[in-house]
This record gives sequence, C-alpha cells and structure tokens, in this order.
Amino acid sequence: MTPAARIAAAIEVLSDIQTRRRPAPDALKDWGLARRFAGSKDRAAVASLVYDALRCRASAAFLMGADTPRAIVLGMLVRLRRLDATALAGLFSGERHAPAPLTEKETLRLASLPSLDDAPAPVAGDFPEWLAPSLTAAFGDATVDEMQAMVARAPLDIRVNTLKTHREALAEELAHFSPRQTPHSADGLRFAVGEDGRGPTLQSEPSFLDGRFEIQDEGSQLAARLTLAQAGERIVDLCAGAGGKTLALAALMRNDGALFATDVDTRRLVPLHGRLARSGATLVEVRSPKGRYDPARPDPLADLAGSIDCVVVDAPCTGSGTWRRNPDAKWRLRPGALAERRKEQATVLDRAARLVRPGGRIAYITCSLLPEENDGAVSAFLARHAGFAVVPGAEVLAAAGLAAVPHRWTDAGVLLTPRTTGTDGFFIAVLRRS
Repeated sequence: MTPAARIAAAIEVLSDIQTRRRPAPDALKDWGLARRFAGSKDRAAVASLVYDALRCRASAAFLMGADTPRAIVLGMLVRLRRLDATALAGLFSGERHAPAPLTEKETLRLASLPSLDDAPAPVAGDFPEWLAPSLTAAFGDATVDEMQAMVARAPLDIRVNTLKTHREALAEELAHFSPRQTPHSADGLRFAVGEDGRGPTLQSEPSFLDGRFEIQDEGSQLAARLTLAQAGERIVDLCAGAGGKTLALAALMRNDGALFATDVDTRRLVPLHGRLARSGATLVEVRSPKGRYDPARPDPLADLAGSIDCVVVDAPCTGSGTWRRNPDAKWRLRPGALAERRKEQATVLDRAARLVRPGGRIAYITCSLLPEENDGAVSAFLARHAGFAVVPGAEVLAAAGLAAVPHRWTDAGVLLTPRTTGTDGFFIAVLRRS
C-alpha cells in the first residue's frame, strides 16, 4: 500500500469506529481481515495512523474546524506528523486509492490554522470535556501541559527479573535492540518505538522465554517498589490479574516469604501460572475463587484474615494513566464507568482491611489520574476504617529508595505522570493499620 492508501484506510477505520461506536482494536481487526492483501507493515502503519488520530482527536478537529474522520486525520497529520499543505495535497490526490483531493475549504483552512493557545483546555489537552473538573482538581494550571504529555507515544519498557539475572547482563544480551536504562527504576530497560508506533518484538527472545524479563512500564515497576515489599513478609496481591506486579513483588522479596495472588475473576489469573513457571518465583501461591469472587461465598483468603504484612491493591480503575498506550479508551470513558470503578475500589479496599495484621499496611495503587479514584477512594476508606492512617508520601519514597524520582504530591499519596516522571500515570498510597 502507498502512504496515501494507508491514510485512506485510516479514515475508513475511524469512520467505522465513529459510526458503530466500537473499540479501535475491533475495527482494525475487521479491516485487516477484509483486506488480506494488506501486509503486516501496512496493517501496522494504518493502526499507527488511527491511534495517532485518536491521541489528538479534539485538537485535530479544532485545527480543521470539523470533527469528521477525514478532518481529524488531516489535523493529526499537521499536528503530530508535521506535514504542510503541499505535502498533504500530494497525499490527498484521489489517485490510486488515495483520499479525495483537498477541497477549497480544506486548502484555505490549512493556509491559516488557528492556534491551540486559544483553544479550550479539553481541546488543547485532548481529553473529554466532562473530565475537565476532575483533571483541573488534580493538576490546576498545569492541566493542559500534563494532558498534552499524554498525547505522545509511550516507550517500551521491560523489568529485568533479578531472580535470574541483572540489568547489565540482560542489556548486553539485548544489545542488538539498543536498550537504555530506565531513568528511575533500577531494574528497567527501555526501547525506542518506530514510526509505526511499535517497539522490537521481544517476546520471541530466548531471554523472555526463559523468564529473565517481563514487559512492564517503568511506572508500574516503581509502583511495585513503593509497596515497600521486603523479604520475609507475608503479602497478598489482591487484584493480581495476569500477574505483572505479582512477579515484580516476588523479585523484590528475593523469593523469601509468602506471596498470595488472587483476583475477583479466575479467568484473569490464567496467564499468571505460565509466567510464574518461567520466572523462577517459588514463594507465590495462587488462590483462585470459584468462578468469580462473590462476598456471599467463602473467601479463598479467609484463613489469612488479620495475618498479612502488606495487601497490595492494584485497584480496578478507569485506566486514565495509560492513555498514551490506549488513546481509544479516553474517548470511550463515560461517567457511569467512573462511578462503577469507585464502587469496586471501595469493595476491594474493605476486603484488604480484613486481611491486614495490626501494624501492617495496604498499598493502594491505580493507573488513574482522577482524584475521585485516588485521594477520593482513600478518604472514603479512612472514613469507614478508623484504625488506618496514611503513611506520608515522603516517608514512602525514602523507604523505597526513590526520593529523587520526580512526582506530584496529592493529599494521600504520590502521583506519577508522563510529564513529571516520563512513565504511565500511577497513583500510590500506603495506609498503615494501627
């Protein structure tokens, strides 16, 4: 496919997303299945165009004065790909599967584009307007700058499994991919992504198959370290899912102690078993509910009540901190989903409280930027549980050896963001039981 044909395909996929209100991965998959002639590079290029258009959907529409898929792609090509009117006219020629030629209105618009400095905050920052009060509460005058950092593509980070190797040895083994050390995590390596938005295919490397590393954003690695997990402790990963943080905790504990992994849905735990076998982590016990966790049924962790040093709550949330990787998600998020996540956060925190021993702690983590899911969830929990108090963020950072990591303070914890930390967005609060 020519570059112009790929642009036409991206407009087609965006039209499908907009018309049928469906997730971008589904629309891209259907497009690829219907066009077997498109090779892997073509599919990757079209996906990159679609996701870039979604990253800056609001600002691109503002630049072109219309919110049609074609206008959004044109605005994106100006905003992110830095193409000028002459280059766009060459691509929008109408020839050989290219998009239709630029209209007179489009040509005039490209000749005198408005400045984003004059745009409303949700437009300049490319986020849903209904989230403006929440994001302003989190970032104040820096809201647009913080959200513009979300428009950039995320790098590809891995966590070196220190149960099997160390960072320098793995960097040498993967030298053909030119890795760099992550700036804040002592166990991370970073890889650049290409023009198609994809990084190197690391999952086929012998070192991955042997469990010497896991793909994990540096922010997630830092969040695991901020749980203050130590060797010899008894720890529960209450929302383990596929096990990314479970594996990181096992390495931090140096395979010494007891680590219990569970989730509300047994199906989410399925990938964890294979990852554990590769990792060499021997202290992990997976506790699976029967089907889906139901408070009315016996709790698979009931025997651990009041005996746990640390309960890690990697809580269900909106995922607003991962919008660099999932730009489709920010436009699909609705107020009802936020309200549902807040209920789930309250439920899982209350469950965690029953497990913690006196003097123990809860490490509450979200990949969210929204105060309702962060400070709001912590405040509501403290109102329900008088025996817990927030551990000051400075104390947590110092204890984790991360005092120098750039971050934002909140009332209850620490917030990592793409702009301040160069990572995905993560909130971490440590709550100690008296």
